[in-house]
Amino acid sequence: MISFFVCLIVLVAGYFIYGGIVDKIYGPDDRQTPAVRINDGVDFVVMPRWKLFLIQLLNIAGLGPIYGALAGAQWGTSVFLWITLGTILAGGVHDFSVGFMSMRHDGASVSELTGMYLGNIMKTIMRIFSVVLLVMVGTVFAVGPAGLIALLIGNQGGSGLLTNTTFWLALILVYYFIATFVPIDKIIGKLYPVFGICLIVMAVGVAIGIFTHGYSIPEIELSNLHPSSTPIWPMMFVSVACGAISGFHATQSPLMARCCKTEKESHMVFYGAMVCEGIIALVWAAAGSAVYARTGGLTAGLTDMLANGQAACVYDICTKTMGGFGIVLAMLGVIACPITSGDTAFRSARLVIADWFKVDQKPYLKRLYLCIPLLLAGAFISQLNYSVVWRYFSWSNQTLAMIALWTASMYLYKNASNYWITAAPATFMSAVSVTYFFCAPECLHLPVTIAYPVGIIAAIAFLGIFLFSTRKTEITDKKKDNRHGHLHTA
Repeated sequence: MISFFVCLIVLVAGYFIYGGIVDKIYGPDDRQTPAVRINDGVDFVVMPRWKLFLIQLLNIAGLGPIYGALAGAQWGTSVFLWITLGTILAGGVHDFSVGFMSMRHDGASVSELTGMYLGNIMKTIMRIFSVVLLVMVGTVFAVGPAGLIALLIGNQGGSGLLTNTTFWLALILVYYFIATFVPIDKIIGKLYPVFGICLIVMAVGVAIGIFTHGYSIPEIELSNLHPSSTPIWPMMFVSVACGAISGFHATQSPLMARCCKTEKESHMVFYGAMVCEGIIALVWAAAGSAVYARTGGLTAGLTDMLANGQAACVYDICTKTMGGFGIVLAMLGVIACPITSGDTAFRSARLVIADWFKVDQKPYLKRLYLCIPLLLAGAFISQLNYSVVWRYFSWSNQTLAMIALWTASMYLYKNASNYWITAAPATFMSAVSVTYFFCAPECLHLPVTIAYPVGIIAAIAFLGIFLFSTRKTEITDKKKDNRHGHLHTA
């Protein structure tokens, strides 16, 4: 139990200390932000900082820090370390970087930022990758809540259409269409702060319930406790996803970058929301570790419950830690909050495509042309195997985060700043993503004896390419300076 509180303190301290370092390196100033300079009344709208924080939290959180943390807890309490250190050193830096860069470039989406700093080939890859990921995220955050609503109504004695998951899924997709289409301050700006508070209250309620109901949180142990002996590396690092670092956040941060009144809000809105999400993930990982008994020292109880469905596991933890009040919070926190992350996923996809093809989003008809195909794609994916979609979503998350961090590293280099705060986590996430791709069952499924060395070599190679690129850029810039100097002398 001491480990849990130590990690909690480190997360809070990390916001002020390491978050302050990141803020100083990027150097926000008083220049006009896109929200002030462009302000189109649709996507570029100035909103208060407290509202931006809660909307950002809900955008990036939803089911992510809950489902991911519970999945990660299957490997044992070593997941506490990844959630804590990943949030401070990687996730918070990642979210801050993308949000800040977006503000410096007229609210550009992450794919456009990638093109500016890593070239057109990477921009095209990132555009396709972003849209696919966002549609998968929107789908994941529709199927999960739909299943939970049907489960809750069934458990309360309901029957018929109201216990049909497909019925609720259809309603959620209709809402997604509306929220994706209308100006950001009409629905998102009004509802999100309320549901963001619900997400926080829910985590606090679970944390208190753990102690008041006599559960004990195990201390951190580094051994692998997964019942199937699935390796910690890289599986746990990908499964946790949103609770430590997530490329999905790179698609969401530009939404709020288009609504910030000043760059100085970056620390609280972007880094702060990620730390808050890390705390939420830590609570849920602790709940998964404490509520379910171990069998032979392994987390069989949690794994068996997750096998019944992630929604069922969340419902079970809420009722065991908070009783009847937990059911209400489960309704609000694990239904409304994921839905409100899903709609911004589709909204982000619309904006990525709009940036890609230079489609003005102020006219209603042009927004309609993009919204309808995206929601139809989501409806199709929702009929696929949920667990498989979640695994691809998790890997896509970490791969996109890797690319975003390399983009931020080049931005910092070109602005004469300390690029190691992004290059170090970028190298680490490169190893995670490549290793997972080579050994995961849904990917190449090669032995770890092959996947591990390949992942490490790839990460070193990516770092080498980055350092070579900075050296090459430095030489080119010096030649340009010398050429301009000779012309000036002449």
